[in-house]
Amino acid sequence: MSNAIILADAWRVIYDDATIDAISRLVSLPDRPYTSKEPENYLPLLADVEYIFSGWGMAKADEAFLSAAPKLKAIFYGAGSVKGYVTDAMWARGVRVCSAWGANAIPVAEYTLGHILLALKGNLAAGAAYKSSQGKTRYTFTPAGGYRSIVGIVSAGMIGRRVIAHLHSVLPQVDVLVYDPFLTPQQAADFGITLTDLPNLFANADIVSLHTPDLPETKGMITGEMIASMKPHATLINSARGAVIEEECMLDVLEQRPDLQAVLDVTHPEPPRDNSRLFTLPNVFLTPHIAGSIGPECARHGVYMLEELRRLLAGEPLQWELNSQRVKTMA
Repeated sequence: MSNAIILADAWRVIYDDATIDAISRLVSLPDRPYTSKEPENYLPLLADVEYIFSGWGMAKADEAFLSAAPKLKAIFYGAGSVKGYVTDAMWARGVRVCSAWGANAIPVAEYTLGHILLALKGNLAAGAAYKSSQGKTRYTFTPAGGYRSIVGIVSAGMIGRRVIAHLHSVLPQVDVLVYDPFLTPQQAADFGITLTDLPNLFANADIVSLHTPDLPETKGMITGEMIASMKPHATLINSARGAVIEEECMLDVLEQRPDLQAVLDVTHPEPPRDNSRLFTLPNVFLTPHIAGSIGPECARHGVYMLEELRRLLAGEPLQWELNSQRVKTMA
């Protein structure tokens, strides 16, 4: 039986007892999991380790780490982005990497769908008007609703596609506009969506939801001019990365356009700077990066990695394996 180890600061929420028990039936584990903060305890164990089960708080797989783990074959990372620990030395060694980014996409898509449904009903603005008027004002405008309205999706990766699937299921009469330069016309037709450019998407959608990774070429991709072009009472939702928006320009527009609403789960930086207008503008709904897996949802990540181990040991293709080129395009 191959030797493995659980090494992650957040292992308690990722690998529950049932998952650890299932892993231990496939590979040999030490008597307990370890965190990156105790190298004096886990480094001596790496000499015979072939597989590492990890997650948030994985030790960096640099030369020193790899020299302590000469038999290492694969890292099963029970979280999303692996950029914090992967190294060129690790790729050069041929260490395989799997990530539970697909599991993390599930709650982000659910978060997004929830806010889209509320935004189409004008929930934030209507609630504010109703409260401030002490029940005398129901609506100050007619919301778009869930029939023949338009939702714009920026980037149709794993999360964006899940959101599109949810929309088709829950709101079949809503039109979906998508901006994604990597999506072909045939794929768009298969998904039942309309491809367009960013200016057209922002100008025509009642709701715009961002799912773009934070890459050098996407920083500031969403400009103040695009946001200013949005329809009256439209809503911008960002559960991707704060840096993809020209944040100060966005705030200028939101000050000038109190009819617009912004639902922001991410900012740049996080948390926002002291005295940021993000904290004070009434048309900004701010949440503290909670769209991804939290609490019991994190256990899904561990199950994904358990299933990957089963595939690997059975000689089957891995579903969530990454390579150096794929990592460069991830959030």
